[in-house]
Parts: sequence; structure tokens; C-alpha cells
Amino acid sequence: MFQTTPSAPAPTPAPAGPAVPHAGGVSEDDFRNALSRLAAGVVLVTAHDPEEGPRGEDVGMTATAFMSVSLDPPLVMVSVRNGSRLDELLERQPLWAVSVLSESQRTTAGRFAMKGRISDRLLFEDMTVTHGTESGAPLVSGALATLECHTEQRVTAGDHTLVVGRVLSATTPSTEGGPLMYFRGRYRTLE
Repeated sequence: MFQTTPSAPAPTPAPAGPAVPHAGGVSEDDFRNALSRLAAGVVLVTAHDPEEGPRGEDVGMTATAFMSVSLDPPLVMVSVRNGSRLDELLERQPLWAVSVLSESQRTTAGRFAMKGRISDRLLFEDMTVTHGTESGAPLVSGALATLECHTEQRVTAGDHTLVVGRVLSATTPSTEGGPLMYFRGRYRTLE
């Protein structure tokens, strides 16, 4: 739990100028700019929270830091911001799912990526989803692929947690269209 001291003075904003490097060397701006040049696929990571309300609640977040880790056993990894709703949920329950978004699902990606967004219940309200038989998590209709996972390992890495999951099921329900990509701070499609 964080506590604040009422009498502590407010921090003075840093003067404008060159970005200040972290102790390790690179500044946040330089790091962000360099990695914005790495194209990434866009996925929606979801889970069902059975403890929230009488029927539970679906939770989701857009992610670009998602990758295959191993074929034997089948493992994937997603990076989740520490303290986020999904991080808190996956810390206490191990089942989750991934929907690989198609180029036509840009609105879905943007909806679940917003800062200060509305509740997850409202985000899912007008979406067409099915719930996975292995995870109970929502799977987005029209996704290029869906994976249901069980957490094998959680590794804290800076301000994120790397969640490694064993793939329990994998489907490719849609072959229409290409993948939704993220490059230089914007959603893109393959050309």
C-alpha cells in the first residue's frame, strides 16, 4: 500500500530539454522511439474473474508484447503492466486467453488500450465473443487465431510482469484478412 505525507512538497517538474537517461544509460524517450520501429502483432489478452459480481466479469487488455516461447511444451508469453487489472487477476487465477486480432479489428484494439478507460464490463458489452471451454475467458469473434492458456510462470521485469502460459487449446477460426500490426505508435496493416 502506498502512503503519502500531506506535508511533503510537490515535486518540481524537470526543466524542458534533453531526456534524462536512466541509471542504465538510455532515456525513456530514446528507448520508446527506437522500439517503435519494431513492428508487432496486436492481440487481445482476456480472462474471466469469477469473484467479481454474481456472474463474474470478463477482463481484457490490448497487447503487442506477445510471443511464442516453446513448441514442446507449447508456451507463449505476454507482458502485462504491474498493478493493472489483468495483472492483479492473473496473479490469483491462472487461466487466460489470447485473440490474435485481424486488420478489421482496429477498434477493438483501441478500445482495450485506452488509458483511463471505462469498466471492462462495458468494454465487452457490444462485442461478439465466445467463452473458451478450457479457460472460460472471452475469445473475440473474427480473430485470426485464439489460444487458451494456463500460467506456468510469472517473472517481474521492471514495470511489467512477463506471464508465461502453457497453451491448452489453439484454433484458427478466421482466414479472412491480414493481421493488425502496431508500428511507430499507430495501428497498421500489411500491404
